[in-house]
Amino acid sequence: MENSFVKEKKESTLVVHMSGRLDSMNAAEFSRDILASLADVSTVILDFAELIYISSAGLRALLQIKKQMNQQNGEVIVKNLSGEITEVFTMTGFDQILKVE
Repeated sequence: MENSFVKEKKESTLVVHMSGRLDSMNAAEFSRDILASLADVSTVILDFAELIYISSAGLRALLQIKKQMNQQNGEVIVKNLSGEITEVFTMTGFDQILKVE
């Protein structure tokens, strides 16, 4: 499975569909790309239905996005976590930092 993310903007909501892995190979590019897309955005929805792995670099990227959205009084929602990624979120406390649906 190829690592990719697809963005779609609907009014003030940015929806990002992730697939593959979010790790040190692509986290910086992911973070840069999403942060550059946050003008006039009040909600970021990260759809992880096809994400199979997230590393600490991936978590750092999510934290950067969350910090930027806090500054904009916006929110970050993470959806469709696999069992493995839910475990990572629980162990690292990210389930307390980000809104998980």
